[in-house]
Amino acid sequence: MLLIIAILAGLGGVVLGYQIRRFIVSKQVAGAEASAQKLLADAETKKKEIILSAKDEALKIREEAKQEEKERLSRITTLEQNILKREEGLDQKTHALEKKEKLLFDQEKEIEKTKDQLARAKEIQEAELQKIAGFSREQARDLLFEKIEQESKEELASQFRRLEKITKEEADKKAREIIASVIQRYAADHTAEVTITTVPLPSDEMKGRIIGREGRNIQAFEKAAGVDLIVDDTPEVVVISCFDPVRRAVAKLALEKLILDGRIHPARIEETVEKAEKEISQQIKEAGEAAVYQAGVGGLSPDLIKLLGRLKFRTSYGQNVLKHSIEVTNMAAMIASEIGADLNIVKKAALLHDIGKAVDHEVSGSHAQISADIARKYNLAPEIIHAIETHHEEVGPATPAAAIVQTVESLIVQAADAISASRPGARRESLETYLKRVKELENVANSFTGVEKSYAIQAGREVRIIVKPEEISDLEAIKLANNIATKIERELEFPGQIKVTVIRETRATDYAK
Repeated sequence: MLLIIAILAGLGGVVLGYQIRRFIVSKQVAGAEASAQKLLADAETKKKEIILSAKDEALKIREEAKQEEKERLSRITTLEQNILKREEGLDQKTHALEKKEKLLFDQEKEIEKTKDQLARAKEIQEAELQKIAGFSREQARDLLFEKIEQESKEELASQFRRLEKITKEEADKKAREIIASVIQRYAADHTAEVTITTVPLPSDEMKGRIIGREGRNIQAFEKAAGVDLIVDDTPEVVVISCFDPVRRAVAKLALEKLILDGRIHPARIEETVEKAEKEISQQIKEAGEAAVYQAGVGGLSPDLIKLLGRLKFRTSYGQNVLKHSIEVTNMAAMIASEIGADLNIVKKAALLHDIGKAVDHEVSGSHAQISADIARKYNLAPEIIHAIETHHEEVGPATPAAAIVQTVESLIVQAADAISASRPGARRESLETYLKRVKELENVANSFTGVEKSYAIQAGREVRIIVKPEEISDLEAIKLANNIATKIERELEFPGQIKVTVIRETRATDYAK
């Protein structure tokens, strides 16, 4: 009985354990299914979020693409408008050229017509002369040729005068517009400096300390700085004199430092002059870099820039040469922009046209030639060298630049240099130089045959020539004015321009008795 109970109990335990295990497994299966469902739900949510994010990114990319396309279309539209404007400008220039070509064609036709008329007149006169008794064919031919030659000269001179007047009026009008625009757009002040430098002293007692015992200090200063130091009776002032403006600047700076420090002796003088030389050298470098920046010129050698900076201490007729060079560069750039010349050549040539003045006391020759030699040394373009070399028209037949045809860029540099030099207040001119220039003007005019008197008026801006009417005709007077102007340009140096006026007057006098 106990065995049966034990067996039944064991079976019951097995059944109970099975049921319990089955319950546990079902619970685990239900939890796993719930977890799976949750994972699936989370995955679906992330899927939707990724899809939404992708859509937003796609919309953003699409908007950016539309904006970029819009900007590109705007740039294309702007470029098309610029191209249309340029085409309109070219059309206007083409139209103007066509008008000029038509004018020249009409003038050629008139000349041909004149030639035909002369030929017919020649035939008629030859036929008439052959009928005249006592004239051989050769004599008649000579007479006819002489008359035709005289008529042709008069006709051609008249045509030349008319064409020259038309061309000159058009050119003068355009030149006046450009020059007036340039002067109006650019205005600069110039500081007038002198060739000697004065240094103020706190008291006259300082003069004795500068001179030193038995003149040791002043001798040491003059030797170290390479200048002459003038200590005279002028109260509280000493004068530094030297042909080299850079040395004067170094000496002034050194002397000011010594006066401020108060310790003046040979060793201290040498040390102070050395420091002043370094400071002035730095100022020269900075002045050259500033000039290049203001002028908008690039690609120059550092040595060339430093040499340009030396012009800060150089003056010409009271006009600072470095400021003058910058002004010429800006004016030349304006003119080049107006007429379509090469801006790079013009700006470099204008900035460096007077660089020879930085070393002209060390090298013989004119400053224009020295400037050109410096440009060659630093391998600048031949066109730039030519514009520099010819800015005062000093190029002769044996010079390298003579082989180059006169370029529009070189003419622009000449014009800008003349404008800068001749502006009111830009330069000072000594009385001696002025009188010499006026006398030279009159001498040039008097050197021509047929001139009776000549007068330089308007401060040398105009020369009036009175000719002998029995020796000079009206047509010859026109040619004489041109010849005198050409000789003045070739032989004299002058700021601005000089007007040449030839006056021919015939007077008939009789007496009633």
